[in-house]
Amino acid sequence: MATPEADTDHGTVAALAAELAALRATAGRRHLLDVAAGVLVAQLGVEPAEAAEQLDRLAAETGQTSTDLAADLLNQATGAVPERAEPATLAEARRHRLAGSAVEAVADDMDVLADTLLSEHLRPLGAEGVLLWRLRGSGCLELVGHAGVSPLEAARWRWIPPQWPNLLQLAVGDGMPRWLPAGPPPEEPLPGPAAEAARAVLPLRRHGGSVGLALVVWPAPTGLEEPVRESVVGLLEVAGRVLEAQAAAAPEPATRPALNTLLDLLAHPAMLLAEDPRTGEQWVEHLNAAAARATALPDPVGRPLAQLLPFVQDELCRLIGTAHATGTPQRRPRLPAVHHSGEPGSLVNVRTLPLAPGCTIVLWHAGSRDHAFSLLELAGRLTDLAAFEDDLTRETSHWSARAYPIFGRAAQAGPLPLQQLAPLLHPDDRGQLATQIEAMTQRQENVNTTLRIVREDDGSLRHVRIIAEPVLTHGTVTGVTGVFQDVSAQHRTELALTATFDRLATVQEQAALRHRLALQLQEAIIPEAPDLRRIDGIEVAARYRPAATEYRVGGDWYEVLPLPEGRILVTVGDVAGHGIDAVNGMVALSGSLRGLAFAELQPAKLMGVLNRVTLHSAGRPTATAICALYDPESRALCWASAGHLPPLLLRDGRARLLDSPHDILLGALPEAEYHEISTELRPGDALLLYTDGLIERRHSSLDETLATLRRAAERLPAAADVEEQAAQLLAAVSGDTDDDASLVLLRIG
Repeated sequence: MATPEADTDHGTVAALAAELAALRATAGRRHLLDVAAGVLVAQLGVEPAEAAEQLDRLAAETGQTSTDLAADLLNQATGAVPERAEPATLAEARRHRLAGSAVEAVADDMDVLADTLLSEHLRPLGAEGVLLWRLRGSGCLELVGHAGVSPLEAARWRWIPPQWPNLLQLAVGDGMPRWLPAGPPPEEPLPGPAAEAARAVLPLRRHGGSVGLALVVWPAPTGLEEPVRESVVGLLEVAGRVLEAQAAAAPEPATRPALNTLLDLLAHPAMLLAEDPRTGEQWVEHLNAAAARATALPDPVGRPLAQLLPFVQDELCRLIGTAHATGTPQRRPRLPAVHHSGEPGSLVNVRTLPLAPGCTIVLWHAGSRDHAFSLLELAGRLTDLAAFEDDLTRETSHWSARAYPIFGRAAQAGPLPLQQLAPLLHPDDRGQLATQIEAMTQRQENVNTTLRIVREDDGSLRHVRIIAEPVLTHGTVTGVTGVFQDVSAQHRTELALTATFDRLATVQEQAALRHRLALQLQEAIIPEAPDLRRIDGIEVAARYRPAATEYRVGGDWYEVLPLPEGRILVTVGDVAGHGIDAVNGMVALSGSLRGLAFAELQPAKLMGVLNRVTLHSAGRPTATAICALYDPESRALCWASAGHLPPLLLRDGRARLLDSPHDILLGALPEAEYHEISTELRPGDALLLYTDGLIERRHSSLDETLATLRRAAERLPAAADVEEQAAQLLAAVSGDTDDDASLVLLRIG
């Protein structure tokens, strides 16, 4: 039984509908009178006001209404009726003229035009829907107005490419209407309530050519007799006139029509940009319908990109520049990379495709302001997922095989659409599901929620996360896609984590203690501010930079040691790893080297002994090292390398890397052999030994970082003392791998 409130609502809607119909009729009559007055101005040569008065006088003298007289006047002026037409013919022509004027009065909005055609003129003929397409220059049909069909149906038929030889394109091609009293053939589906419902496919022609197409739909099979056909054709002539006028007012751009048509067929936003060769500024040459809806500007074509998308313009231009420089498409998961509250929604899955010079295609998906994530990005971080997809247009659903065990549902029972999951939920969670579905279908938002599921097979309670997003077709929600994840185990894990929190705190305290111990060991070997005195024949400076990250004590060491026979031992090394194990390895190697240096062994022999020490050290560490002996009397440097970076020689303002023997690092092979190289040094030469933490960078090659080191060395002021030069090098060159760094700089006297 209807409630009083429902009766009141129904009456309000009916009153508003009647008021709207009256306003449309008034606008149509006003439009008809204005056009007729214009005809009299041209025929009689009078002022517009006098023409309107003349029209009223003629109507009074002939006993007609002003609108009927205006309709007859226009029909005679255009030759729509013969001079001695029958009364019935005059009445029919007058009715068509009045209908056309009512439609032309609302021609600015094609949806309103279609609704006026349907509600005022086609529905009395039994029709229940009308769709209007514009013929684009590329041959593609674009749906510009519709009434009496659902938004989902309209979205499916928004674009009809010329390559699709269906009844609609065939009618446009040959200019012949198709009358289908019992619906289209089974292999030629068309919009409508049922396959057997009557339809009329009518090309809209002006001056011998097609400007568009109309489809009129009836609710059931209908005879479509000749009087009905003539009325429908006459009523739709006005739609052809409107489409012709719109095309003349805003002609299509002539550039790249095939490419523009291809972009128009895409469901997600796409635009074509052209670069100004003088300024380098990007200009919008074409947008598809989805991209136009994503912008807030009217008539965006022909505007600079900076006006269209100001919040991502800089990042997008850099991406376009990279695409053209490399000749390959570029992609970013999100622009801007960081979304701030109050800013427009992000562009998701952005791709730039370089075409001809100065021409770029930009594709993206519309992001959500409140849910700054994409479904694919989030799904990639989760495990044990089951995918699902609901097609709202066909009312079908698809689950992946892993979804059925989550719900305890037999695969033979088939999937359930998201809207039908409520019976499987805990009663307290059903309202939450309805809220999330509304967010997707009404506000086009992504959702991420956890619900309690009562399994069908054993009745057990499971916690299931649902992550989903709406599928949009030309701005209309036509489906839902997402994933299910059984997160029941996470609740148990959270309890376990809470129970073990105290144990974790104890482990952290032990780690801090190990860190302090490692620091003490390291500082005992390598003080932060080394005090190296001047040694006969050379000036020496050394620098050590600890690891950037706390708890990452490293295994670097260096040594400059005068020997009794007059030679000088210079060594730099790096034990792999971090923490106390690395420091223990560093202490063992540097201590062994200091003792072996006084045994008068050559560098290659020293390396061999150090290799055996490393192999028998606790934890079996590996290390790189350079060991060199300098003779001040002959200025000869004899040195060996175990997988270490090459020394840098600075001579006469030019820096070069010394060729190193390709010998293996310490601790890798039991019987490794090492080779020596002799380098003659000159007065004024500077030699730099260093560890990899000084130069290594995550996103740069070794050649690039070594080139940076050479340039920094060549910029050192020649007049500066060696301590100042070492400090400048450490400041100018830095790695980003959170590793400690050491350098030893020697200048020959």
